[in-house]
Amino acid sequence: MVQKAKILLVDDRPENLLALEAILSALDQTLVRASSGEEALKALLTDDFAVILLDVQMPGMDGFETAAHIKRRERTRDIPIIFLTAINHGPHHTFRGYAAGAVDYISKPFDPWVLRAKVSVFVELYMKNCQLREQAALLRLQLEGGASKAPAGEAKEPAGLLAELSARLAAVEEQAEALSKQLDDESADAAAVATAAHLERKLTGLRRALDALEPGTGSTQSVPSQN
Repeated sequence: MVQKAKILLVDDRPENLLALEAILSALDQTLVRASSGEEALKALLTDDFAVILLDVQMPGMDGFETAAHIKRRERTRDIPIIFLTAINHGPHHTFRGYAAGAVDYISKPFDPWVLRAKVSVFVELYMKNCQLREQAALLRLQLEGGASKAPAGEAKEPAGLLAELSARLAAVEEQAEALSKQLDDESADAAAVATAAHLERKLTGLRRALDALEPGTGSTQSVPSQN
């Protein structure tokens, strides 16, 4: 079973959180509430999130300050942030949102379909990255001789493990290619396109490393990090 992605919803107004949950429930992912910037930062200490929907106007720590804390932490700096705001003070206000690290900036009232589509893109990218990390972990296990340490009867021959890794990686590559085509067709946000391109580059590096392990290609080559 594929583990669901977590989406962090940050707003000081319960009715806004309820509305966001109603809009995003169709994605069938795990929605986590936070009623303040401080509460959001606490949630980010223990859980991994695919995307954060962050209200700008909040008492105490506002959205801009919350985003700045998120981007300063190594663990959370790469999580996409979509700013939601009920006010619009012009280009300067929007620029401040992007400068704080947002990948998108949406004014309320927003189109539910548009918001759901934007969030779904980042959820899918998150899922692909999780799959990629899994393949990289399996590959490192092979390089470290993990297969030979397995209990009797469970260890796989190197060739068999390589074939399984190659098949799993091929499935992720196919899904990533389909996602990239979808982003091109829908004229998606530049941030989403850039994230997809980064994922494809990591997949290419992992494929090259895996190919280098095939018999006759020099299996002693080092494998580039996929972090």
